[in-house]
This record gives sequence, C-alpha cells and structure tokens, in this order.
Amino acid sequence: MKQHRALYSYFITDEPSATNFPALGKLVAYLRQKDPAHLAYINLFPTYASNEQLGNPGEKVTAYQAHLRQFLEVVKPSMLSYDHYQLTTNGDSPDYFLNLSLVRRASLDAGLPFLNIVQAATWTSSMRVPHSDEMRFLAYTTLAYGAQGISYYVYCYPGHTGGIADPGGSPTPLYDTLTTVNRQFVALARELQRLKSLAVYHVGMIPPGGETLPKNASFFFDPPVHAMDFRPPERCRGAILSIFGAPAKRAKPVCALVVNLDYQSEQVLGIRGPGRLEVFDPATRRWTLCEHRRLELRLGPGGGNLVRLHR
Repeated sequence: MKQHRALYSYFITDEPSATNFPALGKLVAYLRQKDPAHLAYINLFPTYASNEQLGNPGEKVTAYQAHLRQFLEVVKPSMLSYDHYQLTTNGDSPDYFLNLSLVRRASLDAGLPFLNIVQAATWTSSMRVPHSDEMRFLAYTTLAYGAQGISYYVYCYPGHTGGIADPGGSPTPLYDTLTTVNRQFVALARELQRLKSLAVYHVGMIPPGGETLPKNASFFFDPPVHAMDFRPPERCRGAILSIFGAPAKRAKPVCALVVNLDYQSEQVLGIRGPGRLEVFDPATRRWTLCEHRRLELRLGPGGGNLVRLHR
C-alpha cells in the first residue's frame, strides 16, 4: 500500500480535542516509522472553536495558543493544518487574520509548513457561497502569511451549495477561477518556499491579529495607504505587505508580497524597496527587472504581486 503511486498521505482525523493528542502522537510516530515518505495528516480547529471542543481552558487566544503548542509538542506532526470559514450572510467574521497570525507564529516556532483550509461553499443559512474574487482573496492572504498549502471546503458534498463541482460532477463557476488561482498559488509558493516569513504588515484597516507597518520598514507603500477604521462584519480593506528573507537568524528582507484586501475593487499601489526591484509573473514564472526602487502595482480585487530586490 505505501508504495502505491496514488497514495499521498494518511488522513488521521479532523479537528481533534487536545485530550486525543497523546493517542494521536503514538499513531503519528508509528506511521512515521513504518512509512516516513508519507504524511500523517491531521486538521485542527479554528479560533472560534469552544474551550470544550479544543480541550483547553482560557480566553480565545490563550486557549488556541495552548492547543497549537500541545499539538506540536505531543503529536509531533510534519505539518500544521487548520480550517477557518469567515464569509457569512451578514458580512465577514473578524478573526480570519487572527487565526492566520497564530498559526503562522506556531509554524515558524516549530519550523514546519502550514496549510489553510478556506471556504468554497455554504452549508447553512448563516454562510454564503464565495464569489471568484473572494476565492482569490483567500488564496493570496494565505500566501501572505507564509502558508505553503491551501485547501477548499468543499469540493462537492450533499447538503452544500457552491463548491468546486456540483453533485453531477460538473464544474461550478469557482472551478474556472481556481484553475488559474491554484496555478498562481503554486508558482508563488515555490518562489517563497526557500525563504522565511519575516513579517506580515497591514495598512488601511487593521483587523484582530494584524500588525501595522512600521515607519522604518525596508519595503513600504509610496504613497502611503490611508488608515481606515475596521468595523466588523464589514470586509477588511486596505493591503498586506508581507516580507520574506533567507532562512537565517538575522535574515535580510529580499521579497515582499503585496495583497489587495479589497475583494470588490481594484487598487493601484506604489511600493518602494531598498534597491532596484523585480516583479514576478506567476503565469510565466519569470522575474522582470524594473529600473527603479519604486514601482506601481495594479492589483485586481483580492489579488497580489510578488516583488524582490534585484540580485
């Protein structure tokens, strides 16, 4: 079985309580010994899980940080994975970026990659079916926080509307969007894979978990993006400037991923770096040199661009 070419990983369980971690740790260790070439896959709860579901006491952030820490220490996984579904019929729930920031920090501390499962359907009257630009927003914000993987809930399942295919197997409108977005995600993730996520900065609206761009940042917006109040459940607007560098203790910033957080409108953003810049085209997977330290990026709704210092 372990040599079958269709085997990608072993699905163990979804959203376990911390009370299950000791047993899961034994199973993961067993599979790692018997088949080190394949991942033992476990997906974790989001921040809006209850204390009872998590198996951890305390307020939301404290309980969730403890949950992540115990999972890493007891289960010893090869990857972090979690899900967070934010797109409701009444607007956007506010903790999407908080969840990303907590998982990003745990991932960096453990030296492990992480995967984000995002919403592609509705299964209840309180949630909405994402549109194409919202799917792009989910993919690019996931990349901005340093994730190396993304998955979508749900491809196709009874009682769900939307998804990637309908019950008869025909592609939905999101399928066509994701054929492009997924290729962009892979191209960008490969460029960033050898680098380390150094910082993730928000401008415009600052959501829970978001960090403001410091005045001495090596990459910055020119002109600056004006500040806006964040009032959930309205959508979070503004931009992300995510900094990456070589995986060293004192890594210097070499790349910046710029993401338009407004999934309803295009933005033109000026970005300036500490030297001449190159911009990446995920379609061709090629870098183009710009002759200046500043360039303008025309970002579609929810879209992004990767830039780097000229080598």
